[in-house]
Amino acid sequence: MLSKMFRHVLTKSPSDVVVLSAVRSPIARAFKGAFKDSYPEELLMPVMQAAVQRAKIAPSDVNDVLIGNVLAELGFAKTGRTALNAAGFPNSTTFHTVNRQCSSSLQAITHIAHAIRVGQIDVGLAGGAESMTRNYNPSRGIPRDVSPLVKNSGVKDALDCLVPMLQTSENVASRYGVGRAEQDEFAAESQRKAAAAQEAGNFKKEIVPINARRVDPETQKETFETVERDDGVRAGVTVEKLGKLQPVVEGGASTAGNSSQISDGASATILASRAWANAHGLKPLARFAGTQVAGCAPDEMGIGPIPAIRNLYKHSGVSQSDIDIFELNEAFASQSIYCIRELGIDTDKVNPNGGAIALGHPIGATGARQTATLLAELERQDREVGIVSMCASTGMGVAALFIRE
Repeated sequence: MLSKMFRHVLTKSPSDVVVLSAVRSPIARAFKGAFKDSYPEELLMPVMQAAVQRAKIAPSDVNDVLIGNVLAELGFAKTGRTALNAAGFPNSTTFHTVNRQCSSSLQAITHIAHAIRVGQIDVGLAGGAESMTRNYNPSRGIPRDVSPLVKNSGVKDALDCLVPMLQTSENVASRYGVGRAEQDEFAAESQRKAAAAQEAGNFKKEIVPINARRVDPETQKETFETVERDDGVRAGVTVEKLGKLQPVVEGGASTAGNSSQISDGASATILASRAWANAHGLKPLARFAGTQVAGCAPDEMGIGPIPAIRNLYKHSGVSQSDIDIFELNEAFASQSIYCIRELGIDTDKVNPNGGAIALGHPIGATGARQTATLLAELERQDREVGIVSMCASTGMGVAALFIRE
């Protein structure tokens, strides 16, 4: 029986924040995939255009745009604005960026939803873009040292914010008893589900084809090729094959096969107030029902979805049995397994089309990518309630609730 609080969540109101469209680019492997010669703004432009077109609105209807990005110079502020203008949006549509690491584009959705809810804007675009090919360099931009004031503070968690992500995966695995074989089994299943979904055409509705730039390394001649599929999915991957990969950290269990892929991609979501959508005769896909953020120890950041999802249950009145689908980002198999186990989630409800281990993880774009995947899957299964959640570096988890209309 539904709780009184959850019935309230399901009740429609003119003040609701609704989703009019949710789309994404294909996701490509960084450095060697389909987008290795493309700029991040080249991925974002067609995705923003498609988001507006599929929402059946004009670019001038969009009041504000918030794009998640983690790695680009100046936080993608200047190049993102140039992409917006080049995509046909007027100067009256404003632009800014946000960085909450792996949850950046889900945070963008949340901030735009809050602006709509308080009446600051009627319509907004939220999404993310990341070219890890162009901007990911472990030797640059990742702090190796900090102020003596921090070092001498005596606060272990302060210095643990610098712990490499792979080491946090190993910490979760060793502390919570997640073995190598289990991680490889989880990764193989992610690949199996993604390959099956790709073969069945499950991603076609959410993916915007990209005219990708290709540069010949010898002649520097540019050509363009339409990309319509994620290129990190590996059909036929087995546990035995994954078991032959060497761990990245000596003595550990996290490998290139059971960790999220370094990727390039973009995503975009159009949000509006229900009153505005009704006034313009538009039928929403879903409504945004809230986000919760929770902190955890930085050196085991992967467990962040556990308190975030629990906070979301409490905040919304939803119980776990009410949730039809969980899109849980697969930063690492270790933390995914532990989060699912600790929360007691039915594995059949988690990432039915695979997750970041198979699809890839363009960090600034992943949250809105998951949202697009969730809403398409809720429609495909004719289900109603879904959660998007992920961990974020330095020790955080984020979880958002969506109700299909």
